[in-house]
Amino acid sequence: MHALAEVIDGHAARTPDAPAFLVGAERTTWSQYAARSGALAAALLRADLAPGERVAVLLPDGADVHAAFVATEKAGLVAVGIGPRAGEGEIRHLIARSGARALLSLATHRELDTRALVAKGDLPLRRHLVLDPEASLPPPTDAERRALGGRRLAPDALWLLNSTSGTTGLPKCVTHDQARWNHFHRLAVEAADLSAEDVFLSALPAPFGFGLWTAHFTPTLLGAPCVLLPDFDARELVRAIERHRVSVLAAVSTQFILMLDALDAGDVSSLRVLFTGGEAVPYERAAAFEDATSARVLQFYGSNETGALSRTTLCDSRDVRLRSAGRVIPEMRVRLFDEAGKDVTRGGRGVPGCRGPLTSAGYWNDPEANAKLYTADGWMLTGDLAEIDAEGVLRVVGRTADVIIRGGKNISAPVVEGAVLAHPAVSLAAAVPVPDPVFGERVCAVVSLHPGEALTLEALIAFLREGGLSVESLPERLVVMDELPRASGGKIAKGALREEIARRFAPAEDR
Repeated sequence: MHALAEVIDGHAARTPDAPAFLVGAERTTWSQYAARSGALAAALLRADLAPGERVAVLLPDGADVHAAFVATEKAGLVAVGIGPRAGEGEIRHLIARSGARALLSLATHRELDTRALVAKGDLPLRRHLVLDPEASLPPPTDAERRALGGRRLAPDALWLLNSTSGTTGLPKCVTHDQARWNHFHRLAVEAADLSAEDVFLSALPAPFGFGLWTAHFTPTLLGAPCVLLPDFDARELVRAIERHRVSVLAAVSTQFILMLDALDAGDVSSLRVLFTGGEAVPYERAAAFEDATSARVLQFYGSNETGALSRTTLCDSRDVRLRSAGRVIPEMRVRLFDEAGKDVTRGGRGVPGCRGPLTSAGYWNDPEANAKLYTADGWMLTGDLAEIDAEGVLRVVGRTADVIIRGGKNISAPVVEGAVLAHPAVSLAAAVPVPDPVFGERVCAVVSLHPGEALTLEALIAFLREGGLSVESLPERLVVMDELPRASGGKIAKGALREEIARRFAPAEDR
């Protein structure tokens, strides 16, 4: 197993002018990738950072954020990947939580002056490296090359801290080495027959798990080019697929659903695989995507912390691919646990737990969070509720933290969301609780609609009744929004949405 920096150096030697990244009209070759990451590693070395110290990386999606991650690997440092949509509060929290000693950023992050942020002096930072994307950096000297040669991280060393997606509360830092993503890569290649002939497009932010394997690892390990979108736009996504003849797309459910309304923007006939995840796959939308593009929708089920517990492959039927999370991965030794911690894997419903080569080492410097992440005997938990059938097919039936409790009845928000999303007028949907003095909570459906569509609560309930949704799960409130709030990882920001809906429906005297 080789560290990623060595793989990049190999591509630079064999195919120096082949593209590694394609961003709009810009093209980064393998030789440029190797040189840029080497120059950044030398800059980090000059910053007098000790091996193993943390470097916060706050950069927009593009070739430079990947070069920065490789640079920390070359310099023997640990990157702290901060999502490009992070606000100042989240940035400050992650720098403080990780104990980062340096920040690598542009002068301005969105509207945040990063120099002013550092100048406040209340963070553990000692160095601030301000990157100019248009300027070249001096290459390492011979002495610096020798010094860097003795600092490179091994594949099993702590290499990166990234965050949970931040949909509720402040995020935690998840530990990563490269070995787990090398193993993940092999499973992905097997699932979708991936090769160096493929062209990837990753619509995910680079620091998060889904973005890591689809943009940072698998394309590089194969020697295939990867198309990146600094900012997500469904029509630009379609145009990029046509322009670069993309064959493998990676996008969360929210993104590919939006893409369905933009398919007239270009030719997507080159697509053969869509990897999705991070949320339950909505059957109707995924089936429509397959029918419209001839691509196959695949997923890995798991979390940033656990890695993958199950997967779907090109060999699976549509029913397995789109109505389940696929078959459990044997080496992950997946089990289901009930609320008392009892193993209910055979025929029961419980929280999936695992032990295997894809798991992280847990949260950085957070014993309280780690205590909740593991069972007493060391199985890492996902926080979902699932069932596993006799064929080893795992189906997620809810999330322990994503339920609406109405009169003592637990209602699964993902179940309501899937049913609402099947309505032809609905583009995106979320189900959140509305506080109620009698029942405790009522179900509120929050939706955005396809262009030109309208929807009333009465029409939605009639549709859901016809579709067989249980009476207890029927929404009692409907809110139509132009755009649902999104978290750093691209998913719907459930925490922010719950707060907004609670505010809207609060009694007048409480507002």
